[in-house]
Amino acid sequence: MKTIAICLYVMLIYWLSLHFSFLDTLFFPTLGAFSFLFISRSSTISEVGKVTFGAVVSSVIGTVLYYIYPSPISLFVNVIITIWLINKFKWNAPPIVAVALIPFFSHSTHHWAIPLSVGVALLGLMLVLYIARKLESRRAQTYESSESTAA
Repeated sequence: MKTIAICLYVMLIYWLSLHFSFLDTLFFPTLGAFSFLFISRSSTISEVGKVTFGAVVSSVIGTVLYYIYPSPISLFVNVIITIWLINKFKWNAPPIVAVALIPFFSHSTHHWAIPLSVGVALLGLMLVLYIARKLESRRAQTYESSESTAA
């Protein structure tokens, strides 16, 4: 159920980014990597929240560095800072580095919206996962109670 819910969510985000020009930064390929990361680990909401926070922070850093001077040197500094932050705060999520690079390959005229888009997309992903987990839990409880009454 979680896999289907996340795939539908990624599809929705992609569709929105295609059909509304002001949402062009909402979809980023790393969203798929975060999706897999979040469903493949049995993480708590606080752990997923820390990774989401790290992704937003790294996208802010990348956007600021790109805005100051878009060059291979600012990209290098961006990657160094992001990897240092991942190690320091034990975010343990390599897709965070990829999110920090979005401003360097995005062709959007709305670079300021990249950190906002990362935050919104990942918070939405967290919400979809939370709802899917609750539905799976209810479904399991319903199945268990129907089995116990049948016996």
